[in-house]
Amino acid sequence: MNLPSNTPPESDSRRQWASARRPEAPEIDWPALVRRCLDGDSGAWTELVAAQQRRVYALCYRFTASPHDAEDLTQDVFIKLYGNLASFDPAKGSFQTWITTLTRNLLVDHFRRSRQQRVTDSMDAGWELGNDASHVEPIVDQRTTPFQQAVRNQLEQMVQHALAKVSPELREAVILRDLQDMDYKEIAEVLAIPQGTVKSRISRGRAELARLLERTKGQVM
Repeated sequence: MNLPSNTPPESDSRRQWASARRPEAPEIDWPALVRRCLDGDSGAWTELVAAQQRRVYALCYRFTASPHDAEDLTQDVFIKLYGNLASFDPAKGSFQTWITTLTRNLLVDHFRRSRQQRVTDSMDAGWELGNDASHVEPIVDQRTTPFQQAVRNQLEQMVQHALAKVSPELREAVILRDLQDMDYKEIAEVLAIPQGTVKSRISRGRAELARLLERTKGQVM
């Protein structure tokens, strides 16, 4: 199966993925849209990417804290997604859960490779906040003032910096619940753990994040 002609060339991938992030349309009939993609409808593929790439990029950025890595990984996710569309089974779960699981698995593989390349046994290596944290949300509400945007950017950096210090298993639970707005059942399916464990990790992760943010606030003040 070949990628549709509207798939961005490798050299232009970062610009394409960074410039066209749009909110997901909740009324989309995902099984029908996937069927159209499998039938060779390039317009359906464009619609699917436009609806999901902002969310996928945000998830990749939250885990990597690197705009460069997040953009590359987003491209990788959609290439892998296209090649595996036929395996999506709506009877086994929602498309949202399926694409999140696929993204999370690719991120785990990415960190395993990175860990081997850097000869380190810490999954946290490379997750520290970079200087380009504002790239996680490049779409600016024109109604906000420069001061409001500056405050928002500072809060974003504080959250990302604290999030990078939360233990990995708690971090991913908090990201999926509070930043990706997934319910407990969906998170349990993505992480392959019981819902009770999901709730425990979210509670512990929120508490750890709150402590870190309070400490950061004290340092800033």
